[in-house]
Amino acid sequence: MVADQDSITSSSEPLEKKTPVQECVGNFDLENREELLATLGDSGRGEEILGEPHNVDFILEKISTISREEAVNILTSAIDFHEDDPNFPHRTLTKIKSLVNGIAVDEKDDFDLKLEAVLIGYISPYPEVRSVVDATDDVDMPVETFRAYLLGFLYIISISGVNQFFVTRQPHISIGAAVIQLLLYPSGKLMETILPDWGFTIRGTRYSLNPGPWSFKEQMLVTVMMGGSISATNVSTNLIPVEHLNIFYGNKWAGIGFQFLVQFATQYIGMGMAGAMRRWVVYPVRALWPTILPTIAMNRALLKADKRTIVHGWSISRFWFFWVVFAISFTYYWIPGYLFTALSTFNWLNWISPNNFNLAAISGSNLGLGFNPVTTFDWTVINHGFGPLTVPFYTAANQYGGLILSAFAIIGMYWANYKYTAYLPINTNTLMTNTGESYAVQKILSNGLLDEKKYEKYSPPFYSAGALLGTGANFLFHTLTVTGILLNEWRTLYESMKDAVQDLRNPLRSTYTRFDDVHSRMMSYYKEVPDWWFYLILVGGFGLSVASVTAYPTQTTVPGLLIVFGISFVCLIPIVLLESTTGYSFGTGALTEIISGYIWPGNGSSMMIMRIYGNAMDSTASAYISNQKLAHYAKVPPRAIFRVQILGTLVQCLVTIGVLNWQMSNIHDLCSTTQPQKFKCASERSFYAASITWGVIGPRRMFDDMYPILKYCFLMGFLLAFPLHIIKRLFRDKLRYVNPMLIVGGMVNWAPYNLSYYTPGFYVSIAFMYVIRRRYLAWWEKYNYILHSGLTSGVAFGALIIFFSLQYTGVNLSWWGNNVSSSGIDGEGTQALLPIPEVGYFGPSPGHYP
Repeated sequence: MVADQDSITSSSEPLEKKTPVQECVGNFDLENREELLATLGDSGRGEEILGEPHNVDFILEKISTISREEAVNILTSAIDFHEDDPNFPHRTLTKIKSLVNGIAVDEKDDFDLKLEAVLIGYISPYPEVRSVVDATDDVDMPVETFRAYLLGFLYIISISGVNQFFVTRQPHISIGAAVIQLLLYPSGKLMETILPDWGFTIRGTRYSLNPGPWSFKEQMLVTVMMGGSISATNVSTNLIPVEHLNIFYGNKWAGIGFQFLVQFATQYIGMGMAGAMRRWVVYPVRALWPTILPTIAMNRALLKADKRTIVHGWSISRFWFFWVVFAISFTYYWIPGYLFTALSTFNWLNWISPNNFNLAAISGSNLGLGFNPVTTFDWTVINHGFGPLTVPFYTAANQYGGLILSAFAIIGMYWANYKYTAYLPINTNTLMTNTGESYAVQKILSNGLLDEKKYEKYSPPFYSAGALLGTGANFLFHTLTVTGILLNEWRTLYESMKDAVQDLRNPLRSTYTRFDDVHSRMMSYYKEVPDWWFYLILVGGFGLSVASVTAYPTQTTVPGLLIVFGISFVCLIPIVLLESTTGYSFGTGALTEIISGYIWPGNGSSMMIMRIYGNAMDSTASAYISNQKLAHYAKVPPRAIFRVQILGTLVQCLVTIGVLNWQMSNIHDLCSTTQPQKFKCASERSFYAASITWGVIGPRRMFDDMYPILKYCFLMGFLLAFPLHIIKRLFRDKLRYVNPMLIVGGMVNWAPYNLSYYTPGFYVSIAFMYVIRRRYLAWWEKYNYILHSGLTSGVAFGALIIFFSLQYTGVNLSWWGNNVSSSGIDGEGTQALLPIPEVGYFGPSPGHYP
């Protein structure tokens, strides 16, 4: 399909002469945009179509040929399939029910009936997908070319290195898909200009260094190739600093050899599992993956024709809109990022009374819970929490509601001194001793294992109030989510299991057989990747994991490794099902921590390694799965994606390990809470704390003596899933957008983060994902994801230049605007409500520790 985009213009100018396709529509008056909008009704559907020209001819052609009977069948199926789907617009659901039930009787309603059927059945049920994904495919477009591989390798080396460099920052900064595509586009155009057209022909197909214009699919192929660096982190990068650095365990045996084994094992295990999960979360229509849509939108802005149209008074093209936003974002970030950093950590309430502990504990951005209506003017903070321009509004609303509810629970726990929390800072993720100091695990270890005598002389570990609530919510969330998704999606799981069995019986059968949507039909043109290719990768990754635990003094056994893998595999399906529809991701870290703690008591290294391999089965697999969905939307051949993921992962692992070791050797005070450039290692410190509580100290002590409430959180999550499922079914319409799993998921986000990192993002989500999306859908479809890309790209470039040109060389700007946020009680972030008792410690007395 080649859309006749010149036929679409502003509402004040007449449309050009109708195309033959438009003539086929029949009696509908298409002489100008306003009359067409009136024809389509007053619900904004016309704006939605004309605001995105690339599918217009296709839509009009289908409307002219589809029968009323076929349209009714499509809409009837959609009503049944999307009745409880919060991503499907409720207004559209109500409309198609009216159309199908016979309320539509005149010519205009007949047109609306066919229009809705074409949109749902031949493009996508979701407006956000229709806004960025084509309804047709050009199978001759260049994809897997020499220049694509060359640029892919060059940018993997640079981008994954930069992302690894900033992954330990709080909040971290990453060069995402938007920036990658921004860099790729001129690079591809340069290759298109300078490379000679040298090539050869095999079986009638010509392969050339320069097959013509840099294509949409080449750009997307390289983006997928860099999938790991786009996500900015590999799961093993949490393990390596905690094992190696003296501030944590200081195990020098965790050198380059161990690091490479773990790095490659986690990545290839995740890739193998991603292939096995395709039929659940790549091919199904409801697997929306909202967080990947900005990548496609950015790609379209750069490489697809975008003729002048006016949408709600805006006529700027996507391409120039991106560059305007990028320039503003890049320029502005110098203010909160360097010149006036108090605008980034805007804890202004604490400036009123810097030494007021209660004020700092409630409203502080560093020490406290972050109750503050205006907490930042920095996009890195705004964009940290919910992905406010990408994830659905109901996802952000449910999570934020969970945060607010749990904040009051933390306040109650803290001021009641529940489990000695009042002797510690209210919301730190640092594990503490009974004297209020950071817990140093080396003081209770001998040969890497717990030494009871040293433990009795030192201290039990203690959680802050925020960390304790977040841990309990995490445990509850796992069982609630796994059980809830099994209850809600049992039909999908059952059908997919049957499909997998059929594939085993008939390995030559296409995996697209069960999927009849337009995108699966188009993808069925290309050769598929056999399941056994992914299983081979999975076996290889498992072999590397066995080598990592047997060739080094981890004191970890292979049977234990198998147990953790089995549990993580069972949990993987509900994990990716939730992420594919809501944009919310989580891992099985809590379960693997506890299981490994029972299997290897007193061994923190074993627990960390098991958690890393457990995460490889979920978070790493999710990253690869989302990139496969990206390729599915972009119509990139599956075997090409398989090859670039294999090769890209290989290069990325080498680069990541190199940069990480440079950081550990060259960045002063890396992972310290006082590190001046904010390389505080928030996730690594949480990882370290978990290794002490559930690895070294062990779940028996933690569950039976220290925090008994935590073991009941698993049971509560399991039991709550059943009544919540029944309530949701009984009040489906009223509770359409209420998701208990996301509410509890929001509660997990405490320590060291707080409301100050989520409140501004929630404001943005209200504005763009709710108000603008509902009232100005055409504008939202055209510009929203480009806005996200421009803001994020500008900040990423600004942060890189500021760090390497100024902060890294010691050029710091010291004045009130840069110092006020770190002054006073909130700035110090270490004070507690109660002083340490006169005896010098709190809690159980020495010799009577749990």
